[in-house]
Amino acid sequence: MPVRDLSEAINRANSVNYGLQAGVFIRDITRAFQAIRHLKVGGVMINDSSDYRIDAMPFGGVKGSGLGREGVRFAAEAMSEPKVVAFNLES
Repeated sequence: MPVRDLSEAINRANSVNYGLQAGVFIRDITRAFQAIRHLKVGGVMINDSSDYRIDAMPFGGVKGSGLGREGVRFAAEAMSEPKVVAFNLES
């Protein structure tokens, strides 16, 4: 879909019920950070396609694209049982 400017592109991307990842091709670093701040997605790839991913990167979306993230760290957390321990050393 052709768009007039970055703001229109961000608005169109945010207007759908999905938000997995976005690919933004741009030369201006200030405008790249504008896209990063305003896109409602799980990940933003600057100057690469939205399907770019390495295993160590958290991966996941927002809205209809799901909740939470997957990846090595998140898999380890999912298979762990955290325990809170508190010591009262005043008594």
